[in-house]
Amino acid sequence: MDLYSLLTIGLAFFAIAISPGPANISNAAIAMSRGRSVSLVYGFGLSSGLVAWGIVAASGLGAVLQTSVYLLMILKVFGGLYLIWLAYLSAKSVVTPEIDQTLNAIQQTSYFSWFMKGFVLNISNPKTVIAWMAALSVGLSESAGIGHLISGVLVCVLVGFLTNAFYSLCFSFSCVMNAYKKVARYLNAVFASIYAFAGVSLIRSGFTK
Repeated sequence: MDLYSLLTIGLAFFAIAISPGPANISNAAIAMSRGRSVSLVYGFGLSSGLVAWGIVAASGLGAVLQTSVYLLMILKVFGGLYLIWLAYLSAKSVVTPEIDQTLNAIQQTSYFSWFMKGFVLNISNPKTVIAWMAALSVGLSESAGIGHLISGVLVCVLVGFLTNAFYSLCFSFSCVMNAYKKVARYLNAVFASIYAFAGVSLIRSGFTK
């Protein structure tokens, strides 16, 4: 696989991984409330959850879904409903900022518990396998071999770990914390619109042959 294909896959996955969804928002909240070290451990758990879904996507689930109309439809509908649920949560956060809700729910716990919290959050997110399939399909051709697929997965894994580390480092600075809090409601309004549009579009595509 050439460098351009790997870069394309990496950029596609980065665009998905950097978006302020529940995982990234919670990671930012933990960085602001518990500090950099706890947030890095939590982000490592999030990244490990991404790796698990990447293995599932690369091991053949994508091919199975593409050849099974009903399975693909169910996954798209389920993913669309999940996105609509995220839109609801983001809209709700316009009134009561989600960052404040998350901070209030955080309790003192061990590093292993923080890791497991991050891992469980991403491993229980069905949208993640779609993200993997979308990113890998951007840079992989039909003639791509197993070596190309492994290279693409490794690039996405690296991007995932770096993105979560970026959130941990960035939001542990006080100036960024304060700025984010000021615009959180406006950003959540934008996210709600994006999630709602994407959710409805995904559900519609599930019923389109």
